[in-house]
Amino acid sequence: MSGFVSFVGSGPGDPELLTLKAVARLGAADVVLFDDLSSGPLLSHVRPGAELVAVGKRAGRASPTQAHVSRLLVDHAAGGARVVRLKSGDPAIFGRLEEEIVALRAAGIAFEIVPGVTSASAAAAAAAIPLTRRLSARRVQFVTGHDVNGGLPGGLNMAALADAEATTVVFMPKRTFAELVALLVDHGLSPDTPALLAENVGNPGERIVRSTIAALAQTLRAEIGTAPALILYGPLMEDA
Repeated sequence: MSGFVSFVGSGPGDPELLTLKAVARLGAADVVLFDDLSSGPLLSHVRPGAELVAVGKRAGRASPTQAHVSRLLVDHAAGGARVVRLKSGDPAIFGRLEEEIVALRAAGIAFEIVPGVTSASAAAAAAAIPLTRRLSARRVQFVTGHDVNGGLPGGLNMAALADAEATTVVFMPKRTFAELVALLVDHGLSPDTPALLAENVGNPGERIVRSTIAALAQTLRAEIGTAPALILYGPLMEDA
């Protein structure tokens, strides 16, 4: 008899930002496959005796392949286990959710998705700013800062990303942000556009740095660091 998989968003790392449904699924799980950023105090909600499996991927570190993670999900669920796939932030936002869903569907295994607080919302809250602003930031867009090879993705919609009246959130941005900024400026975005770097959101060592896209790009050319981060830029940072 097949088990069941719950894709659970852990939020940015602060246990108080877990949803009630996320806590319930963790407490009922037989197996929890968790990301690096979904560990620590978050796992205190897992019942004693449940199996914990670390499957996180981090740039520059040896990590399990996506195929291996998907195989683990299928194998555990096929054996009848209640499986939680614990993903940082919201599972549906740059969380490689689709690959794992495809594997489960191919194996005939049922699943659900439990959304979580995205790190974009948590970063804005930590900085005490809105993601939208009436009249000047009516649109929010999320983009990843690197492709599967670690470089800036090709085929980006630069007209959209250089829109001065949109709030843009760049996930996994630090290694490629300087390159992105050069393209943004070439497409008409002012180098003085306000920007915000948010590191370790919802975790000890959280750091919010307010800057401009040009100044932040210069900073990241000199020092990237290892802390997980995202960058927000656009008109909503003007009064921060």
